[in-house]
Amino acid sequence: MNERILRWEGCSNVRDLGGLRTCDGRVTRWKTIVRSDTPARLTAAGWSALYAYGIRTIITIRTHGMTEDELNFTSPYSDLITVQAAIEDVTDSEFVQQWATSELWATPLYYQDALRRWPERHAAVISAIAQAQPGGVLFHCIRGNDRTGIITLLLLALAGVTLEEMIADYELSPDPEREQLLVREHSSVRETLLGALAGLDIESYLRMGGVSLHELAVVRNRLLG
Repeated sequence: MNERILRWEGCSNVRDLGGLRTCDGRVTRWKTIVRSDTPARLTAAGWSALYAYGIRTIITIRTHGMTEDELNFTSPYSDLITVQAAIEDVTDSEFVQQWATSELWATPLYYQDALRRWPERHAAVISAIAQAQPGGVLFHCIRGNDRTGIITLLLLALAGVTLEEMIADYELSPDPEREQLLVREHSSVRETLLGALAGLDIESYLRMGGVSLHELAVVRNRLLG
C-alpha cells in the first residue's frame, strides 16, 4: 500500500489508486486515477511532480452552499483541465442538522446518508472521470479524506476491489480525531464502510444518478484496462 503514496511537495495526502486487488483477481492500473488533498497547497516543485506523473485533469469536489477558498487554485499548465463538482449540499437543512453541525461530518459515519441523498451529485463525478481527456485524473477535496473518500469508495466498488483493500486505502489517510469519534460512537472504519456499501448495487446506483453505460465502461477501463 505504501508504494502508492505520492510525495508531491506541499500536499500531504496523495496516492495512486493503482495496485489494488479486485475480487476476480485483477489489479487496478497505475497512473490513471489519483486521489489527494487540495492542490492549492502545491509548491512549484509539487506542480511539476503532478504534471510529470501524467495528470491532465483535476476534479475539485466541493460542497454546495459553502465558500471554500482552500479549494481555489490556478494550474500552471495550460493543457491541464480543471472540473468543479459539488457532491454535498449545506442548503439541505436536514443534512445540516444531522451531520454538518456535528463533529461526525469529519467521519465516514455520514457516507451512507450522503449517498442516499445525492446520487446525481456523486454520479456527476464518475461521469466527469469518464469524460476526462487522455492522461491521468486527479480528484480531491480539502483534506483528501471524506468527500474524496466517498468518490474513492464508489470507484473501487465499480472496479470490484476487495473490501480489505478499500479499508486499507481509506486508513492511509490518518486522522486521530476521526478514530476517537468512531470509538465514541461505538463504531470503526470497517463498520462504517460496510454500512455505506450495504445493499449498494454500484452499477444501478450510478445509472440512477445519470451515469451512462458507456461512461461506466470507460471508467472501468481506466481503472482496470
